[in-house]
Amino acid sequence: MADRQTNSTVTILHNAVIVTVDPDGRVFRNGAVVIEHDSIRAVGQSSAILHQFSAQAHQLLDLNGQIILPGFINTHVHTSQQLARGIADDVDLMTWLHERIWPYESNMTEEDSYISTLLCGIELIHSGVTCFAEAGGQHVSGMARAVELLGIRACLAESIMDSGDGLPTTWAARSTDDCIQSQKELYKKHHNTGDGRIRVWLGIRQIMNATDGLLLATRDIAKKLETGIHMHVAEIAYENQFVTNTRKVNHGTVTHLEQIDFLHNNLLAAHTVWVNDSEIDCLSRAEVKVSHCPAAAMRMLGFAPIREMIGAGICVSLGTDGAPSNNRMSLVDEMYLASLINKGREVYKNGTTDPTALPSETVLKMATINGAKSVLWDNEIGSLEVGKKADLVVINPSTWTMIPLHDCISSLVYSMRTENIVSVMCNGKWIMQDKKILNVDEEHVISMAKQASAEIVKRAGIKIPDRMNFV
Repeated sequence: MADRQTNSTVTILHNAVIVTVDPDGRVFRNGAVVIEHDSIRAVGQSSAILHQFSAQAHQLLDLNGQIILPGFINTHVHTSQQLARGIADDVDLMTWLHERIWPYESNMTEEDSYISTLLCGIELIHSGVTCFAEAGGQHVSGMARAVELLGIRACLAESIMDSGDGLPTTWAARSTDDCIQSQKELYKKHHNTGDGRIRVWLGIRQIMNATDGLLLATRDIAKKLETGIHMHVAEIAYENQFVTNTRKVNHGTVTHLEQIDFLHNNLLAAHTVWVNDSEIDCLSRAEVKVSHCPAAAMRMLGFAPIREMIGAGICVSLGTDGAPSNNRMSLVDEMYLASLINKGREVYKNGTTDPTALPSETVLKMATINGAKSVLWDNEIGSLEVGKKADLVVINPSTWTMIPLHDCISSLVYSMRTENIVSVMCNGKWIMQDKKILNVDEEHVISMAKQASAEIVKRAGIKIPDRMNFV
């Protein structure tokens, strides 16, 4: 906490419970954080911080016992699917994909993607997210424009496919070279923009829509650009069957990816539900990161072996997936579900309950520091430590949803709701204060979203049957 002279704006948040999620797991019962420009200058006990820094502070905020957490990191979200919320509920996977989602996505414009990302970003910020990993969409430039305006942090990726049955005509026409060149151009245009908040990754939609040539070219370009790869991996049982039949391996996606040397520490594998023990070992050895999306998994995919992956040393984080496969873009909800689902899985797996599976402190790390590691950004975000970026969330626990607060950490996972999140800071700037989004007009975005979503559905020819007798 060395003192120094500076002309930068200094803000002190004090009289707060500070859950640092640092390597020592420190929690300050009455703590303070000093923020200078976009970074954390000091963290400690309120009395010591105020004594040393209050004379330099441009702003002193007394949080009256509220809780400060590192900003949540959503490691798998389709922001461009936000306008498709509700178009594919309670349908089988093939209907979901071929009759609803692909027609929807292929009829989007860049402006639609911009509006969709704005709407999604609003929901993410309200749930305490300061950084997200885009799972893949068609118009990255539209996403980037929205992210820059919102003030949030993101790893953006294009949805890339160079093969497969049933693809919309415009997608099916793309060659492997087109796919790679497009991503290189997006990287050049958008990487490290938005005051350093925007990074561009490479995307692979899934192995059933990717040739080995695309996989290997993606691996090599990502290494050259020193960026990450975001890919859906082992989502459904049929995927493994497909890979076994077409790639002639003895199990499935992870086995094949290991054989072609695609598994590396810059790969973020989303879902990773249908993997066996041998494949878990492969993921661990390669230091692949896994994004666990509990709600989407329960809705469409199955039980991912999360406890086994964590036990094998794999970095597992949390994602919401897209609105058509979850509906709720709240990482607060995903924390709650992650713990409960993985406790319940023990009955399915072992025939007996185990309430100790995935305890609350593990889940909290999944939403913060593990998320930062998953997006290759843990040197700057994911915990409240000196020198890291000032990405943080202020939580008011004094509501009927969280009181009494006997166990602060477990309450953050099992009791907290999105409504408890009052303020969010990213890169040293408030992007939400007192539950009000600061950089965009929420009502205007909602109005634009209503119009754009209706027009996309009409252009795509998507028919959603009535469930009841509407009169």
